[in-house]
Amino acid sequence: MAGVFGLRGDLKVAASRIGEDALAAGLRVRATLADGTTRALRIAAIRRHQGRPLVHFDGVDDADSAAALVGSTLAIDRADVVLAAGEYLDDDLVGCSVLDTHGTPLGRVVGVEHFPAQDILLIGAAKAMLPFVSAFIRSVDVAAREIVVDVPPGLIDPGEAVEA
Repeated sequence: MAGVFGLRGDLKVAASRIGEDALAAGLRVRATLADGTTRALRIAAIRRHQGRPLVHFDGVDDADSAAALVGSTLAIDRADVVLAAGEYLDDDLVGCSVLDTHGTPLGRVVGVEHFPAQDILLIGAAKAMLPFVSAFIRSVDVAAREIVVDVPPGLIDPGEAVEA
């Protein structure tokens, strides 16, 4: 939570890894506070102000109670996440083998970074950076844990990306 908005307990929400569209009235979330404790919350209402979502939680009805949530991280149950075709959670991608179109292993996804222009897959121990864009990604099979890519020579050096 990025900060309190107003006196009624509304909170400004910073962008998340799954996106603002995952938040909706009635959704139950877990807030992990700065001290590591968690708190179950239910979104009573959500609206936008100057391009940012403002969330109001049940039982958080003033600025003081909202202030206690500032700096917390929200999480929702995986079962409540609705993904469109071609959308993936980071956890679905991390650990996948990355292969070129000839089946040559290039490494495993060890992380995903999110930048304004695109998401980046980090490949292998060297964390080679592969833009997660349709120009390079040919297929993603989460069940088989494989991502097939077609990348220009030199973008990923298999000798550096493949883990020992």
